Amino acid sequence: MKAHDGMYIDGTWRPATGTGTLTVLNPADEQPIGEVPAGDAQDIDAAVRAARTALPSWSATPPAERAALIGALRDRLVARKREIAETVTAELGAPLAFSEAVHAGVPILVSGSYAELAATYAFEERVGNSTVYLEPVGVVGAITPWNYPLHQIVNKVAPALAAGCTVVLKPAEDTPLTAQLFAEATHEAGIPAGVFNLVTGLGPVAGQALAEHEGVDLVSFTGSTAVGKQIGATAGAAVKRVALELGGKSANVILPSADLAKAVNVGVANVMSNSGQTCSAWTRILVHTDQYDEAVELATTAAAKYGPRIGPVVNAKQQARVRGYIEKGVEEGARIVAGGPESLQERGYYVQPTVFADVTPEMTIAQEEIFGPVISLIRYADEDDALRIANGTVYGLAGAVWAADDAEAIAFARRMDTGQVDINGGGFNPLAPFGGYKQSGVGRELGAHGLAEYLQTKSLQF
Repeated sequence: MKAHDGMYIDGTWRPATGTGTLTVLNPADEQPIGEVPAGDAQDIDAAVRAARTALPSWSATPPAERAALIGALRDRLVARKREIAETVTAELGAPLAFSEAVHAGVPILVSGSYAELAATYAFEERVGNSTVYLEPVGVVGAITPWNYPLHQIVNKVAPALAAGCTVVLKPAEDTPLTAQLFAEATHEAGIPAGVFNLVTGLGPVAGQALAEHEGVDLVSFTGSTAVGKQIGATAGAAVKRVALELGGKSANVILPSADLAKAVNVGVANVMSNSGQTCSAWTRILVHTDQYDEAVELATTAAAKYGPRIGPVVNAKQQARVRGYIEKGVEEGARIVAGGPESLQERGYYVQPTVFADVTPEMTIAQEEIFGPVISLIRYADEDDALRIANGTVYGLAGAVWAADDAEAIAFARRMDTGQVDINGGGFNPLAPFGGYKQSGVGRELGAHGLAEYLQTKSLQF
């Protein structure tokens, strides 16, 4: 797609107030593919004012009409599926087949789910002598990351619109073209002017202005825990609601009764998807000591298959970050059995699929989110030891448990301090709540729980 040189505010593309721009690079070859304006506080203010003006009418729109418009948006995403995939591949570097299936396909699924939910959700109920109304929280400031650029936008915008909220979106500066394409789709779908607004720009400038704006009632942020803490502090000072989906260091727990080969192979595939740039990736594989050596061999073989198949990481900074963690792992005594810090390509921000053995729970690579194609294999002595290791980080976003039968795996998963666990390879469910415990965040996305984040409660007694 051709980049817009303005902001989408109040139903039109308008020039930015400043003259700064952001150059978008293709991480596969480091070449520029577009340029967008770098918005500032004045652009954010204009977008918030448009959203506030549109709020009374949109919040009063019957849910069935909101549902129909979200359905129309979903149809526009379907019509543009190939264009979406090509845009994400150009900005993020993901292989085209993965972009089409996941980066374009999943947002279509999620937007469709909210079109259905908006039409059926119970926005009021009778409780004794009270009627309880669930009303839109107001204007939402959505700040989204680059790793799943359209998915994270839809995860916030679709439920916000379903709830009757209006939205100002500040997307990641690495993937603004996908956000502009989404803005085009909202316009084509007939979403009224001011209900959805887009301002591109840098996080410390446009993102901070959005989080601080007194006209924003809720800030929904997905990204690093460090930035999430800053947004939480800013919102707390204004007694403003937040929804924070932050980092993860998820454990893939393989119990002794499990099919070891399947669990390891699926686990490696999980981490290598999107070049390891997934907050919920199962980056720690926990294996019983009696099966550890076999698991190392399986993971080494599996990782080798991904070398020519995964794309680059998003930018030079991320490449250096991941390489730094790999070097730190070696320095602290872990053993590389696949991959390594060296890039095998002359151009592009590539990182080899890397597997570490002999990792102990206290090592940096077992505690901190790397956000790259790096796996740590950790041995455990018994189930209590496995649970201690699984719960032994500041994060609690996702995880996996494998066992001979679901009941055994479920019993273990119920003791894990994490928000979502896949049992024996359970598939993605767009209606299931997604979000974290501990420093992995506050609130939930997807399904009815995701819609509830954008509602506030009023009771009338009579």
